[in-house]
Amino acid sequence: MIEMVIEQRRRSLGGGLEVGRVLPFAKRRMVGPFVFFDHMGPLDVAAGAGRDLDVRPHPHIGLSTVTYLFSGEIMHRDSVGSQQAIRPQEVNWMTAGSGITHSERFEKARATGDHLHGIQAWVALPTADEEEAPSFSHHAGADLPHWSDAGVEGHLIAGSAYGLTAAARTHSPLFYAHLEMVPGAVAEIPSDFSERALYVATGAVEFDGARYEAGKMLVLGKGASKLRATEQATVMLLGGEPIGERFLYWNFVSSSQDRLAQAAEDWKAGRMKLPDADHDEFIPLPDGPPPSTKS
Repeated sequence: MIEMVIEQRRRSLGGGLEVGRVLPFAKRRMVGPFVFFDHMGPLDVAAGAGRDLDVRPHPHIGLSTVTYLFSGEIMHRDSVGSQQAIRPQEVNWMTAGSGITHSERFEKARATGDHLHGIQAWVALPTADEEEAPSFSHHAGADLPHWSDAGVEGHLIAGSAYGLTAAARTHSPLFYAHLEMVPGAVAEIPSDFSERALYVATGAVEFDGARYEAGKMLVLGKGASKLRATEQATVMLLGGEPIGERFLYWNFVSSSQDRLAQAAEDWKAGRMKLPDADHDEFIPLPDGPPPSTKS
């Protein structure tokens, strides 16, 4: 059963890079702990592209960012000292907790040209973990369990599903998987979670007798379910247990509006440390009113 279909909304991040924003959506803010879901690209970048393609240092609180690529390369640098390139079928998992800053640079693309395509998701932290110390981990190879079955190639990015568990440390029950499906292949969707969704990144699938093409997220009801690829398809499966209401302001996520306001003031006042290896510029706080606070 489908509860809702969400279509990506395209927006520019500058330098020709476009993303398809899926979550949050006005009528569906979260799926399990997943509070943000952006489809990056696809974008062909010619060698010599300008630096406006890069994402300059910026802050986060209260979440884990999960970056996963189908193609291309991004260089990550953060305020806990991490410097790590991410490549296809690898994961950069950054837990912001009480506060972290990071940049995402497309250095390979500018140097030699590249084809950029991937997904960035944010996983909100449970209330008890929102202020934990920030951290970063990179995962590749055996950290992301792989399986192959009847035309489906799967990679488990995070959490537990299909009898497998990925290596990234998560803070609440969830699953996140990447499926490559040949035409006619059928895949089961994990049913052991209260909230689930699938996102068609490329190609098209059939679910409950209807066809859905790239750029659509299907938010699913409970119970066993399957999807079938009607053409070559790349599909992301995600979900988990709800963790309660979350407020968002710019790059900040929290169970408290007061905490969002504090984070905004901290960034504006320069109280959040920039990455040691990338501290010469940053993205300023957006114009507009700060998050409202409770009386």
